Amino acid sequence: MPKTSTIGNLALTGYNEIFKSSTPVTNGKCIVEIPLSELYPPEYHPFQVNNDEAMIRLAENIKRYGVREPGLARPRVDGGYELLCGNRRKMACEIAGIPTLPVIIREMDDDSAVICMVDSNLEQREKILLSEKAWAYRMKMEALNHNGIKDDMNSVDILVEQTGESRNQIFRFVRLTELIAALIDKVDAKQLSFTPAVELSYLSQVEQTAVASAMEKYGAKPSLSQAQRLKKMKQSGELTLEMIDNIVSETKNPPKDEPKGAMRFRKYFPSEYSHKQMETVIIELLKKYYIKPD
Repeated sequence: MPKTSTIGNLALTGYNEIFKSSTPVTNGKCIVEIPLSELYPPEYHPFQVNNDEAMIRLAENIKRYGVREPGLARPRVDGGYELLCGNRRKMACEIAGIPTLPVIIREMDDDSAVICMVDSNLEQREKILLSEKAWAYRMKMEALNHNGIKDDMNSVDILVEQTGESRNQIFRFVRLTELIAALIDKVDAKQLSFTPAVELSYLSQVEQTAVASAMEKYGAKPSLSQAQRLKKMKQSGELTLEMIDNIVSETKNPPKDEPKGAMRFRKYFPSEYSHKQMETVIIELLKKYYIKPD
């Protein structure tokens, strides 16, 4: 969508200020009931809208009491409206059989729309996935830069003030957006911890894919030290796909009765195999291939 003119200092104001300063629209009304069929999600919306138990509860609540807070939208060039705030409420209305959603309509440029969308979701959502927060921070930083903030350090200072996060933490969240989908999904599912994930974000997509494959293969969850080793080897130009497989396959806490030498073979066996089970399989294989000398 082509950019329109920026409205005042909208890019630097919060979601609540945008709503407070709402201008009247058609027929002098600030809030308009818009058919759901005319409301479209943003081109890129980092926040998930899922038909889960929470959504069912929201739909039941809306069916009983109505929509208590309007959405926020802007006109689309192709007709209808881009719904910046209220996409969960829209789905809940669909489930509840309510054909319209109360919406405040405002003209705003692309960057102001991104800032408003991010702010509204960060303020209103009770649960936010790490991937959602990561993309929200990145999108807002980029939008602030487009609106006259000259560099990342200035835009991140605004985020620090608005979110309470440290500057370093915000940059670490933004690093998560460099992860491939398979790894960032594991972060959301708590199968990969935040700090190791940040370290892994410095690997190439091919290397990250190898990490994800090894995690599935061995049922492994890379530790911070393993992720740091992978990053260091990447930076020195020594990292290979075989090394990735070997490092991810390492058992963080092997059984106390397992000999150190057995670690070399553990990656070839299911994680639940004991040392004794591995030894039995190896002996049987050796018997099969052993040729007794004449």
